[in-house]
Amino acid sequence: MLKIENLHVSYGGIRALRGISMEVPEGKIVTLIGANGAGKSTTLRTISGLVKADSGSITYDGQELLGQPIYKILEKGIAMVPEGRRVFTNLTVLENLKIGAYLRNDKAQIEKDLDWVYELFPRLKERSWQAGGTLSGGEQQMLAVARALMCKPKLIMMDEPSLGLAPLVVKDIFEIIRQINAQGVTVLLIEQNANMALKIADFAYVLETGSIGLSGTGRELLVNEDVKKAYLGS
Repeated sequence: MLKIENLHVSYGGIRALRGISMEVPEGKIVTLIGANGAGKSTTLRTISGLVKADSGSITYDGQELLGQPIYKILEKGIAMVPEGRRVFTNLTVLENLKIGAYLRNDKAQIEKDLDWVYELFPRLKERSWQAGGTLSGGEQQMLAVARALMCKPKLIMMDEPSLGLAPLVVKDIFEIIRQINAQGVTVLLIEQNANMALKIADFAYVLETGSIGLSGTGRELLVNEDVKKAYLGS
């Protein structure tokens, strides 16, 4: 589905990505773990068109994404849940969700998808009239995920969805990621909670200062001694 080959990205002379190559197969959960500054967010931002690459290739269903405008990438079915949630604080929950569907014109299906995200996130339905800025951190994260789902994505990319959330809320977020994937949405996940991420991932990559250091199934990396020492606190 998504294939990255020899991707190089620089910020003002600093090399953020140094020729990374990776794949995200259709219908799977793939996670990218690594320390702060390793290049994880840069990878997602380059895929989504927010950052320009120096060289390399990113193809989605065989079509090159590099150089495409952001709206074209969205139209292909790629949505992102940004780090820090980035909800529209002055708009209601419902208005935030409708913004997620702004490229769509299938009104009847939009209403069905609204019902679907309310099933996934009952608290959002209860608070549909509230301003996004009045929600708790966990509720704002749910809103950010739900807003991305309103794009009707085939691939959803999530940047640190558990950041700053209480352990019980983190557990809920990861269960929702499983549910989203079970309904046919491919997931590319960046997550500092490496233990939780590897437990749900079909495949995983370890990013170290802009390069892929290790790769394997989630289960393989969970028991890898180097990964344990560096990322799992054991």
